[in-house]
Amino acid sequence: MNKAILSPEVQQFITDHLKSNITKLILKGSPFKDVSIQEIANQIVAKQKSELKLYTWFSSENIYYPPKISIEQTSSEITAAYKCNLISGNSIIDITGGFGVDCFYFSKQFKEVTHCEINDDLSKKVTHNYQQLEVKNITTISGDGLEYLKNHKANFDCIYIDPSRRSDVKGKVFLLNDCLPNVPENIDFLFTKTNQILIKNSPILDITSTINELKFVKEIHIIAVNNEVKELLFLLEKEYDEPIKIKTINIGKKDIQTFNFNYKEQITSSYSKPLTYLYEPNAAILKSGGFHEVSHQLNLFKIQQHSHLYTSNEMINFPGRVFKIEKVLNYDKKKLKKLVSENKANITTRNFPKTVAQIRKETKLKDGGNSYLFFTTLKTNEYIVILCKKKTNLD
Repeated sequence: MNKAILSPEVQQFITDHLKSNITKLILKGSPFKDVSIQEIANQIVAKQKSELKLYTWFSSENIYYPPKISIEQTSSEITAAYKCNLISGNSIIDITGGFGVDCFYFSKQFKEVTHCEINDDLSKKVTHNYQQLEVKNITTISGDGLEYLKNHKANFDCIYIDPSRRSDVKGKVFLLNDCLPNVPENIDFLFTKTNQILIKNSPILDITSTINELKFVKEIHIIAVNNEVKELLFLLEKEYDEPIKIKTINIGKKDIQTFNFNYKEQITSSYSKPLTYLYEPNAAILKSGGFHEVSHQLNLFKIQQHSHLYTSNEMINFPGRVFKIEKVLNYDKKKLKKLVSENKANITTRNFPKTVAQIRKETKLKDGGNSYLFFTTLKTNEYIVILCKKKTNLD
């Protein structure tokens, strides 16, 4: 950690060049004796990436930014604010602290927060930043969080873990027991230190496989922001043996969509050909796999078991996109060009043998416009095209 970066002159230079061309800036070299141009460039790039994701840090003075990959991997303030409301108590330890965004929000719910970070340089930067943010109830520990737990007698109301999803041997990994720390391998020990564990996982992890790797899973929260799944949260509670609750949330610019159900509940869907309205679930629901629950809870017809599109005659408030159906045709590529009056359309495929790219190539339809085309399959296995106009739940 180069403290010269925090000098007023360097900080002002960083602020003044937030919109500069980084490549050209690097070629000019550093105007400061004790700070390299590469260090300055990293601070600028990392701060740029923080503007929308970490506005509290971005808008505060004298923040020391880590390499940009740490900013890319850290929780956003939106997701951190959500998860801090899932748990509460007197003490929590984050054994994989990172840039410290989650701990910052945990400090609003817990009296004592312990932030462990194995990278000593990053730990020092986080400590400095907490001072700038005037947070007084977080203790930062430089070192391996799992080892810290093993070497100290203290217990905590909650343990928070964001396992690293990269392995020196396997590269990017898709199973929890391939991550660092290996939570499944240490689960029994962890439950000697707490009764509650919250684990943040990558959206690429398979929910069923992860449940099978763990114990006492109580809740799974699937967080999407603007219809992109950002995090899977697994809340574990010692000795819990009731049904696992799946909670989906899609945090949009104008509204928040939620949909909840019990994992592996025996529910079946009702089916129908497309009626008046078409519904496409948001990304969090699609990740959850609760497709029959959508049909059952919202009293909608599913179009086909694997299509994950729904329909009804009456429009409902739906956690996803809603469309008014204008036309339903059997798939015939020769007739596709006549479907829309303009030479462009928004195309989606659901359980269809061709990709969007292939369809665009054969129809010459450009992306955009007010028309929406859904290429999908009916329960009778017929291929169809549904022409729609987008609606809002306020229409």
